[in-house]
Amino acid sequence: MSSTSTGNYPKIAQLRTPQALRERLHQLGVDLPIADQVLTAAEGSPLAKPLQVGRLTIGNRWCIHPMEGWDANRDGSPSELTLRRWRRFGISGAKLIWGGEAAAVQPRGRANPNQTLATPENERGLRQLLQTLQSAHQDAFGDLEGLAVGLQLTHSGRFCKPTDHHRLEPVIAYHHPILDRRFGIDAKDDSVVITDEQIERLIDDYVAAAQTAQRVGFQFVDIKACHGYLLHEFLSARRRPGPFGGDLKGRARLLLTIIDRVRDVCPELTIGVRLSVIDTLPYEAIDGKGCPAPWPEGQPYDCGFGVDPMDPSQPDLDEPLQLIGWLVDHGVELLNVTFSSPYYTPHIQRPAIFPPSDGYPPPEDPLVGVARHVQITAEVKQRFPQLAIVGSGYTYLQDHLPRVAQEAVHRRMVDIVGLGRMVLSYPELPRDTLAGNPLARKLICRTFSDCTTAPRNGLPSGCYPLDPFYKERPEREQLVEIKRRMES
Repeated sequence: MSSTSTGNYPKIAQLRTPQALRERLHQLGVDLPIADQVLTAAEGSPLAKPLQVGRLTIGNRWCIHPMEGWDANRDGSPSELTLRRWRRFGISGAKLIWGGEAAAVQPRGRANPNQTLATPENERGLRQLLQTLQSAHQDAFGDLEGLAVGLQLTHSGRFCKPTDHHRLEPVIAYHHPILDRRFGIDAKDDSVVITDEQIERLIDDYVAAAQTAQRVGFQFVDIKACHGYLLHEFLSARRRPGPFGGDLKGRARLLLTIIDRVRDVCPELTIGVRLSVIDTLPYEAIDGKGCPAPWPEGQPYDCGFGVDPMDPSQPDLDEPLQLIGWLVDHGVELLNVTFSSPYYTPHIQRPAIFPPSDGYPPPEDPLVGVARHVQITAEVKQRFPQLAIVGSGYTYLQDHLPRVAQEAVHRRMVDIVGLGRMVLSYPELPRDTLAGNPLARKLICRTFSDCTTAPRNGLPSGCYPLDPFYKERPEREQLVEIKRRMES
Protein backbone atom coordinates (compact mmCIF):
# COMPACT_ATOMS: atom_id res chain seq x y z
CA MET A 1 0.00 0.00 0.00
CA SER A 2 2.16 2.77 -1.31
CA SER A 3 2.29 6.08 0.47
CA THR A 4 4.44 7.79 -2.17
CA SER A 5 3.39 11.07 -3.71
CA THR A 6 0.90 10.97 -6.55
CA GLY A 7 2.21 10.95 -10.11
CA ASN A 8 0.84 11.26 -13.62
CA TYR A 9 -0.12 7.64 -14.10
CA PRO A 10 -0.93 6.56 -17.65
CA LYS A 11 -4.66 6.08 -18.04
CA ILE A 12 -5.57 2.47 -18.65
CA ALA A 13 -7.69 3.48 -21.62
CA GLN A 14 -4.39 4.31 -23.32
CA LEU A 15 -3.22 0.70 -22.89
CA ARG A 16 -5.16 -0.58 -25.87
CA THR A 17 -3.74 -4.11 -26.15
CA PRO A 18 -3.14 -6.95 -23.70
CA GLN A 19 0.58 -6.62 -24.38
CA ALA A 20 0.53 -2.93 -23.47
CA LEU A 21 -1.22 -3.82 -20.21
CA ARG A 22 1.33 -6.54 -19.47
CA GLU A 23 4.19 -4.12 -20.08
CA ARG A 24 2.71 -1.56 -17.71
CA LEU A 25 2.17 -4.22 -15.04
CA HIS A 26 5.80 -5.28 -15.46
CA GLN A 27 6.92 -1.68 -14.96
CA LEU A 28 4.89 -1.56 -11.75
CA GLY A 29 6.19 -4.90 -10.50
CA VAL A 30 2.74 -6.44 -10.16
CA ASP A 31 0.89 -9.19 -11.99
CA LEU A 32 -2.63 -9.85 -13.21
CA PRO A 33 -4.08 -12.89 -14.97
CA ILE A 34 -4.85 -11.89 -18.57
CA ALA A 35 -6.54 -14.11 -21.13
CA ASP A 36 -5.21 -13.88 -24.69
CA GLN A 37 -8.71 -14.36 -26.09
CA VAL A 38 -12.10 -13.58 -24.57
CA LEU A 39 -14.33 -16.61 -25.07
CA THR A 40 -18.08 -16.60 -25.55
CA ALA A 41 -20.51 -18.87 -23.73
CA ALA A 42 -20.75 -21.01 -26.87
CA GLU A 43 -16.95 -21.35 -26.90
CA GLY A 44 -16.87 -22.58 -23.30
CA SER A 45 -15.97 -19.41 -21.45
CA PRO A 46 -15.17 -20.05 -17.77
CA LEU A 47 -17.41 -17.07 -17.04
CA ALA A 48 -20.40 -18.96 -18.48
CA LYS A 49 -20.11 -22.02 -16.27
CA PRO A 50 -22.81 -22.48 -13.61
CA LEU A 51 -21.85 -22.80 -9.96
CA GLN A 52 -23.71 -24.78 -7.34
CA VAL A 53 -23.67 -23.14 -3.90
CA GLY A 54 -25.67 -25.19 -1.45
CA ARG A 55 -29.26 -24.98 -2.63
CA LEU A 56 -28.46 -22.18 -5.08
CA THR A 57 -27.64 -22.74 -8.72
CA ILE A 58 -25.84 -19.66 -10.04
CA GLY A 59 -26.03 -19.65 -13.83
CA ASN A 60 -22.71 -17.94 -14.61
CA ARG A 61 -19.72 -16.28 -12.97
CA TRP A 62 -20.83 -12.65 -13.12
CA CYS A 63 -22.11 -10.82 -10.03
CA ILE A 64 -23.65 -7.37 -9.49
CA HIS A 65 -22.40 -5.77 -6.28
CA PRO A 66 -24.78 -3.92 -3.95
CA MET A 67 -24.80 -0.13 -4.27
CA GLU A 68 -26.52 2.69 -2.44
CA GLY A 69 -28.37 4.88 -4.92
CA TRP A 70 -29.34 7.63 -2.44
CA ASP A 71 -32.60 7.63 -4.36
CA ALA A 72 -35.25 5.63 -2.48
CA ASN A 73 -38.25 7.40 -1.03
CA ARG A 74 -37.99 8.72 2.51
CA ASP A 75 -40.00 5.73 3.78
CA GLY A 76 -37.39 3.37 2.31
CA SER A 77 -39.52 2.23 -0.60
CA PRO A 78 -38.12 2.35 -4.14
CA SER A 79 -38.44 5.44 -6.30
CA GLU A 80 -38.48 5.24 -10.09
CA LEU A 81 -34.71 5.82 -10.03
CA THR A 82 -34.25 2.81 -7.75
CA LEU A 83 -36.48 0.65 -9.92
CA ARG A 84 -34.65 1.73 -13.08
CA ARG A 85 -31.34 0.59 -11.58
CA TRP A 86 -32.79 -2.80 -10.65
CA ARG A 87 -34.25 -3.23 -14.15
CA ARG A 88 -30.78 -2.63 -15.55
CA PHE A 89 -29.34 -5.22 -13.15
CA GLY A 90 -31.94 -7.64 -14.51
CA ILE A 91 -30.88 -7.18 -18.14
CA SER A 92 -27.16 -7.30 -17.33
CA GLY A 93 -26.79 -11.01 -17.91
CA ALA A 94 -25.19 -11.51 -14.48
CA LYS A 95 -26.73 -14.47 -12.66
CA LEU A 96 -25.74 -13.48 -9.12
CA ILE A 97 -27.27 -10.25 -7.84
CA TRP A 98 -25.54 -9.54 -4.52
CA GLY A 99 -28.23 -7.45 -2.92
CA GLY A 100 -28.46 -4.92 -5.71
CA GLU A 101 -28.89 -2.41 -2.91
CA ALA A 102 -27.47 -1.85 0.57
CA ALA A 103 -30.65 -1.99 2.65
CA ALA A 104 -30.66 -0.70 6.24
CA VAL A 105 -32.14 -2.93 8.94
CA GLN A 106 -33.45 0.07 10.90
CA PRO A 107 -34.15 3.71 9.97
CA ARG A 108 -31.50 4.90 12.43
CA GLY A 109 -28.87 2.91 10.54
CA ARG A 110 -29.26 4.55 7.14
CA ALA A 111 -26.25 6.13 5.40
CA ASN A 112 -28.60 8.72 3.90
CA PRO A 113 -32.26 9.68 4.28
CA ASN A 114 -33.05 8.06 0.93
CA GLN A 115 -31.53 4.65 1.58
CA THR A 116 -33.63 1.56 0.99
CA LEU A 117 -34.95 -0.07 4.16
CA ALA A 118 -34.97 -3.81 4.83
CA THR A 119 -37.60 -3.46 7.55
CA PRO A 120 -40.93 -5.35 7.75
CA GLU A 121 -42.71 -2.05 7.07
CA ASN A 122 -41.05 -1.91 3.65
CA GLU A 123 -41.92 -5.46 2.60
CA ARG A 124 -44.05 -4.20 -0.28
CA GLY A 125 -41.22 -1.99 -1.54
CA LEU A 126 -38.69 -4.82 -1.38
CA ARG A 127 -41.08 -7.09 -3.28
CA GLN A 128 -41.42 -4.41 -5.95
CA LEU A 129 -37.63 -4.28 -6.33
CA LEU A 130 -37.27 -8.03 -6.66
CA GLN A 131 -40.18 -8.41 -9.08
CA THR A 132 -38.90 -5.53 -11.21
CA LEU A 133 -35.49 -7.17 -11.56
CA GLN A 134 -36.95 -10.62 -12.23
CA SER A 135 -39.36 -9.28 -14.86
CA ALA A 136 -36.55 -7.49 -16.67
CA HIS A 137 -34.41 -10.63 -16.61
CA GLN A 138 -37.33 -12.76 -17.84
CA ASP A 139 -38.00 -10.36 -20.71
CA ALA A 140 -34.31 -10.26 -21.71
CA PHE A 141 -33.49 -13.97 -21.42
CA GLY A 142 -36.78 -15.85 -21.53
CA ASP A 143 -36.62 -17.38 -18.04
CA LEU A 144 -35.17 -17.02 -14.55
CA GLU A 145 -33.02 -20.15 -14.71
CA GLY A 146 -29.82 -19.79 -12.72
CA LEU A 147 -30.70 -16.32 -11.39
CA ALA A 148 -29.91 -15.90 -7.68
CA VAL A 149 -30.91 -12.65 -6.00
CA GLY A 150 -30.09 -11.64 -2.44
CA LEU A 151 -30.54 -8.61 -0.22
CA GLN A 152 -27.68 -6.91 1.60
CA LEU A 153 -28.53 -6.09 5.22
CA THR A 154 -26.60 -3.22 6.74
CA HIS A 155 -26.23 -0.64 9.48
CA SER A 156 -24.05 2.33 8.54
CA GLY A 157 -22.64 2.90 12.01
CA ARG A 158 -20.10 5.72 12.02
CA PHE A 159 -21.44 6.98 8.69
CA CYS A 160 -25.16 7.22 9.51
CA LYS A 161 -27.06 10.15 8.04
CA PRO A 162 -30.66 9.07 8.61
CA THR A 163 -32.36 12.50 8.56
CA ASP A 164 -30.13 14.92 6.63
CA HIS A 165 -27.78 14.29 3.70
CA HIS A 166 -25.23 16.66 5.20
CA ARG A 167 -25.33 15.76 8.90
CA LEU A 168 -23.66 12.73 10.44
CA GLU A 169 -25.55 11.03 13.27
CA PRO A 170 -22.96 8.37 14.10
CA VAL A 171 -23.39 5.10 15.93
CA ILE A 172 -19.92 3.74 16.67
CA ALA A 173 -18.45 0.57 18.14
CA TYR A 174 -15.61 2.47 19.83
CA HIS A 175 -13.77 5.77 19.63
CA HIS A 176 -11.23 5.72 16.81
CA PRO A 177 -8.56 8.41 17.33
CA ILE A 178 -8.20 9.24 13.64
CA LEU A 179 -11.76 8.77 12.38
CA ASP A 180 -13.30 10.63 15.31
CA ARG A 181 -11.23 13.66 14.39
CA ARG A 182 -11.83 13.24 10.67
CA PHE A 183 -15.61 13.11 10.98
CA GLY A 184 -16.11 15.57 13.84
CA ILE A 185 -16.94 13.12 16.62
CA ASP A 186 -16.17 14.21 20.18
CA ALA A 187 -13.74 11.64 21.58
CA LYS A 188 -15.29 12.14 25.04
CA ASP A 189 -18.89 11.68 23.89
CA ASP A 190 -19.83 8.12 24.78
CA SER A 191 -23.47 8.67 23.86
CA VAL A 192 -22.59 7.80 20.25
CA VAL A 193 -21.12 4.42 21.26
CA ILE A 194 -23.71 1.66 20.84
CA THR A 195 -24.43 -0.08 24.14
CA ASP A 196 -24.65 -3.82 24.71
CA GLU A 197 -28.40 -3.43 25.27
CA GLN A 198 -28.79 -1.60 21.97
CA ILE A 199 -26.78 -4.35 20.29
CA GLU A 200 -29.33 -6.92 21.41
CA ARG A 201 -32.10 -4.88 19.78
CA LEU A 202 -29.97 -4.48 16.65
CA ILE A 203 -29.60 -8.25 16.38
CA ASP A 204 -33.38 -8.55 16.52
CA ASP A 205 -33.64 -6.01 13.67
CA TYR A 206 -31.25 -8.04 11.51
CA VAL A 207 -33.37 -11.13 12.13
CA ALA A 208 -36.59 -9.27 11.28
CA ALA A 209 -34.97 -7.94 8.09
CA ALA A 210 -33.89 -11.44 7.06
CA GLN A 211 -37.38 -12.77 7.70
CA THR A 212 -38.78 -9.98 5.54
CA ALA A 213 -36.32 -10.82 2.75
CA GLN A 214 -37.35 -14.47 2.94
CA ARG A 215 -41.07 -13.63 2.71
CA VAL A 216 -40.43 -11.40 -0.30
CA GLY A 217 -38.62 -14.20 -2.12
CA PHE A 218 -34.95 -13.28 -1.94
CA GLN A 219 -32.80 -16.41 -2.07
CA PHE A 220 -30.04 -15.18 0.22
CA VAL A 221 -29.09 -12.35 2.52
CA ASP A 222 -25.72 -10.71 3.00
CA ILE A 223 -24.80 -9.80 6.57
CA LYS A 224 -22.64 -6.86 5.51
CA ALA A 225 -19.30 -6.53 7.34
CA CYS A 226 -17.27 -4.18 5.18
CA HIS A 227 -16.32 -0.62 4.25
CA GLY A 228 -16.17 0.86 7.74
CA TYR A 229 -19.85 0.31 8.51
CA LEU A 230 -20.94 -0.93 11.91
CA LEU A 231 -20.33 -4.69 11.70
CA HIS A 232 -16.98 -4.09 10.04
CA GLU A 233 -15.99 -1.56 12.68
CA PHE A 234 -16.70 -4.12 15.41
CA LEU A 235 -14.02 -6.36 13.91
CA SER A 236 -11.40 -3.80 14.96
CA ALA A 237 -12.96 -2.93 18.33
CA ARG A 238 -9.99 -3.94 20.48
CA ARG A 239 -10.56 -0.84 22.60
CA ARG A 240 -14.17 -1.77 23.40
CA PRO A 241 -14.74 -3.42 26.81
CA GLY A 242 -17.25 -6.19 27.35
CA PRO A 243 -18.42 -9.17 25.31
CA PHE A 244 -18.36 -7.42 21.89
CA GLY A 245 -14.78 -6.18 21.92
CA GLY A 246 -11.23 -7.11 22.88
CA ASP A 247 -9.92 -10.29 21.30
CA LEU A 248 -11.06 -11.58 17.93
CA LYS A 249 -13.65 -13.87 19.51
CA GLY A 250 -15.27 -10.87 21.16
CA ARG A 251 -14.97 -8.63 18.10
CA ALA A 252 -16.59 -11.27 15.88
CA ARG A 253 -19.37 -12.07 18.36
CA LEU A 254 -21.92 -9.62 16.91
CA LEU A 255 -21.46 -10.81 13.32
CA LEU A 256 -21.55 -14.50 14.25
CA THR A 257 -24.55 -14.07 16.54
CA ILE A 258 -26.56 -12.40 13.78
CA ILE A 259 -25.61 -15.19 11.38
CA ASP A 260 -26.67 -17.89 13.86
CA ARG A 261 -29.97 -16.18 14.62
CA VAL A 262 -30.79 -15.69 10.93
CA ARG A 263 -29.88 -19.29 10.11
CA ASP A 264 -32.13 -20.54 12.92
CA VAL A 265 -35.25 -18.60 11.92
CA CYS A 266 -34.71 -18.57 8.13
CA PRO A 267 -33.36 -22.03 7.33
CA GLU A 268 -34.29 -21.69 3.65
CA LEU A 269 -32.14 -18.59 3.16
CA THR A 270 -28.54 -18.93 2.02
CA ILE A 271 -26.26 -16.64 4.03
CA GLY A 272 -23.47 -14.59 2.55
CA VAL A 273 -21.05 -12.04 3.99
CA ARG A 274 -19.37 -9.18 2.19
CA LEU A 275 -16.18 -8.75 4.19
CA SER A 276 -13.42 -6.16 4.13
CA VAL A 277 -10.52 -8.54 4.65
CA ILE A 278 -7.78 -5.90 4.84
CA ASP A 279 -7.49 -2.36 6.11
CA THR A 280 -4.83 0.31 6.51
CA LEU A 281 -4.38 3.67 8.18
CA PRO A 282 -7.00 6.18 7.01
CA TYR A 283 -5.72 8.39 4.21
CA GLU A 284 -6.18 12.09 3.65
CA ALA A 285 -4.98 14.83 1.33
CA ILE A 286 -1.80 16.40 2.73
CA ASP A 287 -0.23 19.15 0.61
CA GLY A 288 -2.30 17.97 -2.33
CA LYS A 289 -1.16 14.37 -2.02
CA GLY A 290 -2.88 11.23 -0.77
CA CYS A 291 -1.08 10.24 2.41
CA PRO A 292 -1.77 8.01 5.42
CA ALA A 293 -2.89 9.90 8.51
CA PRO A 294 -0.09 10.46 11.05
CA TRP A 295 0.34 7.74 13.67
CA PRO A 296 2.90 7.74 16.50
CA GLU A 297 6.04 5.96 15.35
CA GLY A 298 6.59 2.66 17.15
CA GLN A 299 3.07 2.57 18.59
CA PRO A 300 1.04 -0.44 17.36
CA TYR A 301 -1.98 0.47 15.26
CA ASP A 302 -4.79 -1.28 17.13
CA CYS A 303 -7.75 0.16 15.18
CA GLY A 304 -7.59 -1.94 12.03
CA PHE A 305 -8.69 -5.38 10.88
CA GLY A 306 -6.47 -7.29 8.49
CA VAL A 307 -3.56 -4.89 8.92
CA ASP A 308 -0.10 -5.36 10.41
CA PRO A 309 -0.24 -3.34 13.66
CA MET A 310 3.51 -2.67 13.58
CA ASP A 311 3.44 -1.61 9.92
CA PRO A 312 -0.10 -0.46 9.05
CA SER A 313 0.91 0.08 5.43
CA GLN A 314 0.88 -3.71 5.06
CA PRO A 315 -2.00 -6.19 5.18
CA ASP A 316 -2.04 -9.09 7.65
CA LEU A 317 -4.50 -11.88 6.82
CA ASP A 318 -4.09 -13.92 10.02
CA GLU A 319 -7.27 -12.64 11.70
CA PRO A 320 -9.38 -12.39 8.52
CA LEU A 321 -8.57 -16.00 7.60
CA GLN A 322 -9.42 -17.12 11.11
CA LEU A 323 -12.72 -15.26 10.93
CA ILE A 324 -13.56 -16.71 7.51
CA GLY A 325 -13.03 -20.17 8.97
CA TRP A 326 -15.55 -19.31 11.68
CA LEU A 327 -17.99 -17.98 9.07
CA VAL A 328 -17.83 -21.31 7.25
CA ASP A 329 -18.37 -23.17 10.52
CA HIS A 330 -21.45 -21.01 11.16
CA GLY A 331 -23.01 -21.84 7.80
CA VAL A 332 -21.91 -19.01 5.51
CA GLU A 333 -21.81 -20.28 1.92
CA LEU A 334 -21.03 -17.10 -0.04
CA LEU A 335 -18.13 -14.72 0.67
CA ASN A 336 -17.71 -11.43 -1.17
CA VAL A 337 -14.14 -10.20 -0.68
CA THR A 338 -13.57 -6.46 -0.55
CA PHE A 339 -11.17 -4.06 1.18
CA SER A 340 -11.15 -1.20 3.65
CA SER A 341 -13.58 1.74 3.19
CA PRO A 342 -14.62 4.25 0.52
CA TYR A 343 -14.82 6.90 3.24
CA TYR A 344 -11.22 6.88 4.38
CA THR A 345 -9.24 4.78 1.86
CA PRO A 346 -11.06 4.97 -1.50
CA HIS A 347 -7.90 4.15 -3.47
CA ILE A 348 -7.66 0.83 -1.59
CA GLN A 349 -11.35 -0.03 -1.77
CA ARG A 350 -12.07 0.92 -5.39
CA PRO A 351 -9.02 1.87 -7.47
CA ALA A 352 -9.58 4.91 -9.68
CA ILE A 353 -7.53 7.59 -11.40
CA PHE A 354 -10.00 10.36 -10.49
CA PRO A 355 -10.79 10.76 -6.77
CA PRO A 356 -14.26 11.56 -5.39
CA SER A 357 -14.93 14.96 -3.87
CA ASP A 358 -14.03 13.79 -0.36
CA GLY A 359 -11.00 11.82 -1.55
CA TYR A 360 -7.42 12.60 -2.53
CA PRO A 361 -5.16 12.02 -5.53
CA PRO A 362 -4.33 8.31 -5.76
CA PRO A 363 -0.95 7.61 -4.15
CA GLU A 364 -0.31 4.68 -6.49
CA ASP A 365 -1.16 3.63 -10.01
CA PRO A 366 -4.69 2.20 -9.68
CA LEU A 367 -3.46 -0.97 -11.40
CA VAL A 368 -1.50 -1.70 -8.22
CA GLY A 369 -4.76 -1.56 -6.30
CA VAL A 370 -6.51 -3.86 -8.79
CA ALA A 371 -3.67 -6.38 -8.54
CA ARG A 372 -3.87 -6.25 -4.75
CA HIS A 373 -7.58 -7.12 -4.92
CA VAL A 374 -7.03 -10.03 -7.29
CA GLN A 375 -4.02 -11.50 -5.49
CA ILE A 376 -5.38 -11.28 -1.93
CA THR A 377 -8.71 -12.71 -3.05
CA ALA A 378 -6.77 -15.57 -4.63
CA GLU A 379 -5.05 -16.17 -1.27
CA VAL A 380 -8.44 -16.44 0.42
CA LYS A 381 -9.68 -18.80 -2.30
CA GLN A 382 -6.60 -21.00 -1.95
CA ARG A 383 -7.18 -21.26 1.78
CA PHE A 384 -10.92 -22.03 1.39
CA PRO A 385 -11.27 -23.90 -1.92
CA GLN A 386 -14.81 -25.12 -1.18
CA LEU A 387 -16.19 -21.67 -0.27
CA ALA A 388 -17.86 -19.72 -3.08
CA ILE A 389 -15.94 -16.45 -3.36
CA VAL A 390 -16.84 -13.28 -5.23
CA GLY A 391 -14.06 -10.85 -6.17
CA SER A 392 -14.12 -7.05 -6.22
CA GLY A 393 -12.02 -4.20 -7.61
CA TYR A 394 -12.25 -4.98 -11.34
CA THR A 395 -13.90 -1.87 -12.78
CA TYR A 396 -10.70 0.15 -13.27
CA LEU A 397 -9.57 -2.48 -15.79
CA GLN A 398 -12.18 -1.02 -18.17
CA ASP A 399 -11.74 -2.54 -21.68
CA HIS A 400 -9.49 -5.25 -20.22
CA LEU A 401 -11.97 -6.31 -17.56
CA PRO A 402 -13.37 -9.36 -19.43
CA ARG A 403 -9.85 -10.70 -20.13
CA VAL A 404 -8.78 -10.51 -16.51
CA ALA A 405 -12.11 -11.75 -15.18
CA GLN A 406 -12.07 -14.80 -17.47
CA GLU A 407 -8.49 -15.75 -16.63
CA ALA A 408 -8.97 -15.25 -12.88
CA VAL A 409 -11.93 -17.64 -12.90
CA HIS A 410 -10.06 -20.06 -15.18
CA ARG A 411 -7.12 -20.20 -12.75
CA ARG A 412 -9.52 -20.62 -9.81
CA MET A 413 -8.26 -17.44 -8.20
CA VAL A 414 -11.90 -16.52 -7.66
CA ASP A 415 -15.25 -18.15 -8.38
CA ILE A 416 -17.33 -15.17 -9.44
CA VAL A 417 -16.36 -11.68 -10.62
CA GLY A 418 -18.33 -8.81 -9.13
CA LEU A 419 -19.12 -5.52 -10.87
CA GLY A 420 -20.10 -2.30 -9.11
CA ARG A 421 -19.64 1.10 -10.76
CA MET A 422 -19.29 -0.49 -14.19
CA VAL A 423 -22.96 -1.49 -14.31
CA LEU A 424 -24.12 2.06 -13.61
CA SER A 425 -22.89 3.03 -17.08
CA TYR A 426 -22.78 -0.33 -18.85
CA PRO A 427 -25.02 -2.96 -17.25
CA GLU A 428 -24.96 -5.17 -20.33
CA LEU A 429 -21.21 -5.85 -20.13
CA PRO A 430 -21.67 -9.43 -18.81
CA ARG A 431 -24.28 -10.19 -21.47
CA ASP A 432 -22.18 -8.75 -24.29
CA THR A 433 -19.05 -10.58 -23.12
CA LEU A 434 -20.74 -13.97 -23.04
CA ALA A 435 -22.52 -13.36 -26.36
CA GLY A 436 -19.33 -12.24 -28.14
CA ASN A 437 -20.69 -8.76 -28.88
CA PRO A 438 -18.16 -5.94 -29.24
CA LEU A 439 -17.90 -3.92 -26.06
CA ALA A 440 -19.71 -0.59 -26.14
CA ARG A 441 -16.60 1.50 -25.45
CA LYS A 442 -18.59 4.73 -25.02
CA LEU A 443 -20.35 3.17 -22.02
CA ILE A 444 -17.32 1.65 -20.26
CA CYS A 445 -16.82 3.21 -16.84
CA ARG A 446 -13.68 5.37 -16.76
CA THR A 447 -13.84 5.74 -12.95
CA PHE A 448 -14.55 9.47 -12.95
CA SER A 449 -16.02 8.94 -9.44
CA ASP A 450 -19.07 11.11 -10.15
CA CYS A 451 -21.25 8.27 -8.84
CA THR A 452 -19.55 8.89 -5.47
CA THR A 453 -19.14 12.66 -5.63
CA ALA A 454 -22.88 13.08 -6.29
CA PRO A 455 -24.13 11.29 -3.15
CA ARG A 456 -21.36 12.81 -1.04
CA ASN A 457 -23.08 16.10 -1.90
CA GLY A 458 -26.66 14.93 -1.37
CA LEU A 459 -27.50 13.98 -4.97
CA PRO A 460 -28.65 10.59 -6.30
CA SER A 461 -25.89 8.26 -7.41
CA GLY A 462 -25.65 7.49 -11.10
CA CYS A 463 -23.26 7.71 -14.04
CA TYR A 464 -23.64 11.36 -15.00
CA PRO A 465 -20.82 11.36 -17.60
CA LEU A 466 -21.83 8.26 -19.61
CA ASP A 467 -25.46 7.27 -18.94
CA PRO A 468 -27.68 9.41 -21.25
CA PHE A 469 -30.48 9.22 -18.69
CA TYR A 470 -28.38 10.92 -15.98
CA LYS A 471 -26.76 13.32 -18.44
CA GLU A 472 -30.18 14.89 -18.99
CA ARG A 473 -31.19 15.14 -15.33
CA PRO A 474 -31.08 18.54 -13.56
CA GLU A 475 -28.73 17.12 -10.93
CA ARG A 476 -26.00 16.94 -13.56
CA GLU A 477 -25.70 20.73 -13.65
CA GLN A 478 -25.54 20.80 -9.88
CA LEU A 479 -22.77 18.21 -9.99
CA VAL A 480 -20.85 20.19 -12.61
CA GLU A 481 -21.03 23.26 -10.36
CA ILE A 482 -19.90 21.26 -7.31
CA LYS A 483 -16.87 19.96 -9.23
CA ARG A 484 -16.11 23.43 -10.53
CA ARG A 485 -16.01 24.75 -6.97
CA MET A 486 -13.76 21.84 -5.96
CA GLU A 487 -11.25 22.74 -8.67
CA SER A 488 -11.19 26.47 -7.96
